[in-house]
Amino acid sequence: MSSLSGVRSQGSGVGRQHLKLSRGVQAIRKLSSPHPHLSSPRRRGPRLKFFLSLISKNFFVRNFLKNAQVWVPAFAGMTSWNSPLSANPSILPGHTLELTWVIPFLGMLLSLAFLPLISMRFWEKHYGKVAMAWAMITVLSLSTEFGWSLTHQAILGMLLHHYLPFIIMMSTLYTIASGIQISVRSPATPFMNTCFLAVGTLLAGWVGTTGAAMLLVRPFLKMNATRKHQAYHMIFFIFMVGNVGGALTPLGDPPLFLGFLNGVDFLWTMQSLALPMLCTAAAILLIFYGVDRFVMREVEKISPLRSTPLVTMKGGDNALLFLGVMGLVILSGVWEPEITFTISGTSLDLQNLVRDGGLILLSFISYHFTAPHIRQVNHFSWEPLQEVVKLFFGIFMTVLPVTAILDAGKNGALSSLIALVSANGQPQNSMYFWLSGTLSSFLDNAPTYLVFFHMAGGDANILMSTLSQTLVAISLGSVFMGAMTYIGNAPNFMVKTVAESYGVKMPSFFGYMAWSLAVLLPLFVLLSWGMFGR
Repeated sequence: MSSLSGVRSQGSGVGRQHLKLSRGVQAIRKLSSPHPHLSSPRRRGPRLKFFLSLISKNFFVRNFLKNAQVWVPAFAGMTSWNSPLSANPSILPGHTLELTWVIPFLGMLLSLAFLPLISMRFWEKHYGKVAMAWAMITVLSLSTEFGWSLTHQAILGMLLHHYLPFIIMMSTLYTIASGIQISVRSPATPFMNTCFLAVGTLLAGWVGTTGAAMLLVRPFLKMNATRKHQAYHMIFFIFMVGNVGGALTPLGDPPLFLGFLNGVDFLWTMQSLALPMLCTAAAILLIFYGVDRFVMREVEKISPLRSTPLVTMKGGDNALLFLGVMGLVILSGVWEPEITFTISGTSLDLQNLVRDGGLILLSFISYHFTAPHIRQVNHFSWEPLQEVVKLFFGIFMTVLPVTAILDAGKNGALSSLIALVSANGQPQNSMYFWLSGTLSSFLDNAPTYLVFFHMAGGDANILMSTLSQTLVAISLGSVFMGAMTYIGNAPNFMVKTVAESYGVKMPSFFGYMAWSLAVLLPLFVLLSWGMFGR
C-alpha cells in the first residue's frame, strides 16, 4: 500500500489506475468481511445525499450497471410477452409422474443429512454446489420428459410465487431482527430459560414463528453463553418459538394464514387451536425444564445464582419495522385490487408485488439506519442467510415434482397414501393430522396445508362447523410437525445456522430428528389419541 501511495502522489495516469485498483481491492475486502458495514464509520448527512452516495459507491450496484448489456437482453428474452418459452402455460401434469421423480428430493435430503457427517470441510465449502447439482438434475429430467416450455413455466412459477417471496421474507426478518439488541441480564437457570421460551412461544403467535425466532435467538444464546451445553436449548427453541407457538393465530404460521385467506375466521383459529397449542407447549416446557435442570446440576455441576432479571433493548425503531412487516403481510391477504402482471406466462398480483417491494424497502431502512455497533454486538453476518438461500434453492427445485404429485391427489402416484384420510366417505381426522404433519416435516407446510384443506372439501364455512375437527387436525399437523426436521419450517434451519455462527455445535439432520422423535412424537401420539381418537 505504501508503493501505491507513492504512485498516487505523483498524479500520473498510472497512479490513477493504481488508485482505482486500490479502491476496488478495498471494496472487495470490505464486502467479503463478516461485518462489511462495520469496517468504516458511517457517514452522516442529508438523506438524499446519502441514498445517492450509496448508489454511486456501492460495489455491487456499479458492477450490476456496468454489465447491463449482458443481463438486460437475457432477462428481456425470458420475460418477453412474445417469448417462445411462454407458449405453454400449463403446470406439471402430476398424474403422469411416477414415484421415481421423488429421487432428487430424497437425494437433497440425504446430502443434507449425511455429507456433514462424512466430511464437514467438504460440506462447508461445497454445499451450494451440491444443492445446485440436485436442482439441475431435476431441471434436466423435467426438460427431457416434458420439454423446456413446460419446465420453464413450472420453474418460473416456483421462483416467483414461492422461493423469492420466501427468501425476501427471511432476509427482511433476519435483517430487522439483527438490528435489535435485547439484553437479558439473568442467570441461565432452568426456570429463567423456561420462562424465556414461554414468552417467545406466545410472541410467535402474533409476529410469526420466523419473526419471533430471529428476534429472540441471539438473546437466548447470549443468556446461556456461560453454559457448556447449549445445543438442546436451540432444539427446544425451534420446537417452541419456531413452530408450536405459530398455532395461536393466523399470523403465526404460513399454513394458518393461507387458511385465513381461504375464508377461515381469525377468531376460529384462536378459539379452536389455542387449547391444544397451550397444552402441547406446557408439556414441552415441562420436559425442557427437567432436561435443563438435570444438565445444569448433574452434568455441568453449576449451582444456580439468584438475581433479579433485567431486560434492556436497543434499536427499538426496528420493532416498528416488524409491525410494518405484519402490516404488509396482512395487506397482501385482504387487499384485492385485481391487477396482475405477467412474466412469461406467470401471473403476479399487484398486492404481492407491493408486499415484497415493501419488505425489501424495510430491509434497506433497517440495514442502513441502525447503529452499526448493535449489529456488531449481535455478531451479524450474511453467512447464515447465504446458507439458507443456497440450500433452500435446491430444496424448492427438487420438490417441484413432489408437489405436482400431491396436487394430483387421488390421481397421483401417492393416491394410496392420500386415500387413507377418508373411509366410507367419512374423514379420518387422525390420518389428516398424521399425513399433513408427516409431509409438513419434509415439505413446505403451506402448500401441504392447502392440499389437505381442499381434499377435505375446501369450503371454509363447512370446515369451521360440521368438519371443524378435520380442520383442527390439518392445522395442528401442518404447524406442529414442522418441528420434526430442520427443513420442516422456515425458521428451523435459520436458527441452526445462527447458533452455529455463535460457536454452538448443533446436531446433524438425523441427530436433530432423534430429539424430535424422542420429545415430540410421544406428545403428538397423545394429542392425536385425545383429540381425534384412533
